[in-house]
Amino acid sequence: MRQADEAGRPRVSGARDLLTEERESAGRAPAAGPPDTARTGEPGRPVKRRRQWAVVWLLSPAGLVMAAFSVAPILFLVFTSFTDYNQRTLFTGEFNLVGTQQYADMFSDPEFWKSLLRSVLFTVAMVAGSVAIGVGMAQLLTRLRTAMRMTVTVVLIFAWAMPNVASSLVWKWLFQPGYGVVNWLLTQVHVFGDMTNTDWGQNASLAYVSIWLLVVWQAVPFIALTLYASLTQLPVELPEAARLDGAGEWRVWWSVTLPFLRPTLLLVTIMSVIWDFNVFNQIWLVSAGGPDSATSTLGIFAYKTAFVSFRIGQGAALSVITTAILLGITAVYIRNLLRSGEDL
Repeated sequence: MRQADEAGRPRVSGARDLLTEERESAGRAPAAGPPDTARTGEPGRPVKRRRQWAVVWLLSPAGLVMAAFSVAPILFLVFTSFTDYNQRTLFTGEFNLVGTQQYADMFSDPEFWKSLLRSVLFTVAMVAGSVAIGVGMAQLLTRLRTAMRMTVTVVLIFAWAMPNVASSLVWKWLFQPGYGVVNWLLTQVHVFGDMTNTDWGQNASLAYVSIWLLVVWQAVPFIALTLYASLTQLPVELPEAARLDGAGEWRVWWSVTLPFLRPTLLLVTIMSVIWDFNVFNQIWLVSAGGPDSATSTLGIFAYKTAFVSFRIGQGAALSVITTAILLGITAVYIRNLLRSGEDL
């Protein structure tokens, strides 16, 4: 039979209504019994907690290694900078807490400021040279044919992969007085006179030139290959459109290529600043900070303070200051990166 609802529309009653109710009740989930936490995965359930602990256990080995070899030494370094840790402490284990006295002594030492100035100026020179040559090499790789490009790439990788201690020793032999190959070649060109017995490590200007060439030679491969990888992602339509508008090659590079390379260029520049500011092996093995501390950068000064004069507490304070400077540079890079909208 049919009945009318409140709006006046007819509806089916009786068996049809009963059938509908049975179908609806059959589709419902059973009300009795505890929920299946293995399938639901609701927050706060045991299965969810077990999964979270599984992640912690998987990451714990790497976390322990980082804590043991990174975090703990840094904390000990900061602690040591507030003590009078010295040669006596190495034998007896005795030391005194002196607060900020090591930092006060360091800031009042004229040699610290000279070393800091040398580090800044030398870092600027090395970064500028390596980035400029690296950009040129990256552009060159885009113009070479496949065989020659592969050859240049392999040569760059070999130069980059050589340990800096080995390359520094070889470099010193190349510039060695008496039998150095570079001295012999410069003598043969008859431009600089007789350079056979010239000791590059005992002349401040020549020592800087030798170290600069060594560091730039080691840094260019990474910069060139990184920028070349970025250049391969440049859409070909952009420079072609600029050329169709009448732009020359220099204008195309300045207005199209350089803006595209800016994030990668900023990255390799910041990394080069961090690496070059910490250069130690090359300077120590080529000139040992001489002559007369002329090439003594902040790293060389910290090494001599801590391990030659055995003022380990003050050497730790120097290392803390160096780390703070590099952290400040890194913070500037990350801030610019976030402002540009790039992903970290």
